Amino acid sequence: MRHKPEGARTNRLLVGALVLLLLFAFFDGAFEPLVSWYEHTRFERDPSAQRAMMLGTRHFNARDTVAYDIDAAEYYFREAERIDPATPYLYHQLARVAFIRGDLDMALALIDIQIEKAGDSAPNSYYIKGLIEGYKGLYADAVRDYYHYVSLRKTPSWAAYNDLAWVLLKAERTEEARRELEKSLAYFPDNPWLLNSYGVALFEVGQDTQALEALRHAAIYAPRVSKSEWLAAYPGNSPRSAEQGLQTLTDSIEANIHMVQARLGVNDVQ
Repeated sequence: MRHKPEGARTNRLLVGALVLLLLFAFFDGAFEPLVSWYEHTRFERDPSAQRAMMLGTRHFNARDTVAYDIDAAEYYFREAERIDPATPYLYHQLARVAFIRGDLDMALALIDIQIEKAGDSAPNSYYIKGLIEGYKGLYADAVRDYYHYVSLRKTPSWAAYNDLAWVLLKAERTEEARRELEKSLAYFPDNPWLLNSYGVALFEVGQDTQALEALRHAAIYAPRVSKSEWLAAYPGNSPRSAEQGLQTLTDSIEANIHMVQARLGVNDVQ
């Protein structure tokens, strides 16, 4: 009696595991450990930088509440680096992981590697660099990189305008922030993030009545933001942070309304 090769036996196990996944996929999250085991086993049998990036990205997707796992994401991105450091967007993703972990110096070093390798062909890296610089307090550098990112986009991005305004306000370039927000609201008139920032910018330049109007507008639309929309706006964050993030947005708008009302000497909330 002949025995089947060990490789064939392993392949049958993998196929069987895949069949189970397909049969029970409707149990949301119940089989994620099995999925992770299958993908890791397959990766070990046939490792490639492309597969490592695909798996790392799957685990770094905030909208996939089941698969999100920053440790697994970093593991696969590091595997991609080991196999082929020239993999597109590799250092962009590693920089995002470092940023989420709060290691801003490492994040900045990694995104600089990405920009050196890809330049303007990977415009999103300038957005990430601006974000990192903003958190490091390097506001002038952040403004420069956000402007460059905006210049490379074919369509407007509300998030880019909002973060650009954030670092402009931090750099005390308030009127410039107001102008950029006004421009962005022509595209996204009901965006609560932009309206909140616009209210702050108007307050800072002394236009209190207009600031209160913008903030009240933001207060109307903030509760309409869904968890999925919030996660789309913060794609690297843990899905578990969505509820808190939405509450933080609402709290920020309310605090800014009270700030403007105090200076106007009014207490009514509309």
